Amino acid sequence: MTSDYKPGLEGVVAARTRLSRVDGEAGELTIAGYPVDDLARHASFEEAVYLLWHDRRPSAEELADFTADLAKRRALPSITLSVINEATRRESGAMDVLRMASSTMSLSTCDGRADQARTLIAAIPTIVAAYARMVDGKPIVEPDPTLGHAANFLTMLTGSSPSDAQVRALDAYLLTVCDHGLNASTFAARVIIATESDMVSAVTGAIGALKGPLHGGAPGPALDMVFEILDARTEGESVGAAADRVIRATLEAGERLMGFGHRIYKVRDPRADVLGEAARKLYAVDDTGFYEAATEIEAIALRLLEEHKPGRRLQTNVEFYTALLLHGIGIPSTLFTPIFAMARAAGWTAHCLEQLEANRIYRPQSEYVGAMGRRW
Repeated sequence: MTSDYKPGLEGVVAARTRLSRVDGEAGELTIAGYPVDDLARHASFEEAVYLLWHDRRPSAEELADFTADLAKRRALPSITLSVINEATRRESGAMDVLRMASSTMSLSTCDGRADQARTLIAAIPTIVAAYARMVDGKPIVEPDPTLGHAANFLTMLTGSSPSDAQVRALDAYLLTVCDHGLNASTFAARVIIATESDMVSAVTGAIGALKGPLHGGAPGPALDMVFEILDARTEGESVGAAADRVIRATLEAGERLMGFGHRIYKVRDPRADVLGEAARKLYAVDDTGFYEAATEIEAIALRLLEEHKPGRRLQTNVEFYTALLLHGIGIPSTLFTPIFAMARAAGWTAHCLEQLEANRIYRPQSEYVGAMGRRW
């Protein structure tokens, strides 16, 4: 029996990919050859999906055709709407609804896995928006094929036209988190598709993995921490003083500080820089005070983390600025993880297509540690 047991498969290389490269020591994220800040600054989400699937940027004509094809796939089958409605009536959580509704997309007319991938990319935002509208008791807003991916989602979510700043901010977020190495949900998708299963099953499995709080559940609590500190201020107390007091108490109680530290990055998460800049631009439009307070809280958190856990190199991660950015757009924290899934579906589907190019089913070993010699 093998003796090189690796809990969680940590450090084990299980796939070779051209899709993204994560360098935790240097604090770098490269997506299909492009630094993440370059991609977020210049590309649209549709361009990023095309890039991940085809390993090249689309021509203007290819992009127009691809965008139009995605747009025409946004409407949901009646069975999907029925599942969302029933799950919402039973007060299922947002990620449970997304998982159940996404699985019904196998009933859509699709010609193979690549076609299913396009339908999933297009339909997941509609599922999330429809769920949010139903929870609020509002009528569903039909998708608008004349709008881009981000603008259409915000229109379906709110029922009104988003500002240019909101659209740019959401596009920056979707681009920044569209792929990130062989994380838990991406690995789940590759394991499923490696059995030569269908794309809907693989993406549904990835959504199930993302639902877990150790993977996709941190942005909401990171925002909660910011509001907790702002609400905890006593009369005349500054944001900095309140942050120092609340964060010290959190760390002394041995609790985790959400939005800081990352299993891979030992320096500042490069996605935090991209989203921090996007958030700065968004809040500059009408609410610089909240952004400035949040960045002051961030600075104090980093100082206290080094004080309480010296040498651990716990830096700001993507969740902190995800929370600020999505809140600034006007998105409730209950939708943070489903919107993450909207973005990461690009990476999940790309990894599935890549896996099938030279497929080999995943079959790691297990080491038996149970009893021996028993008789019934």
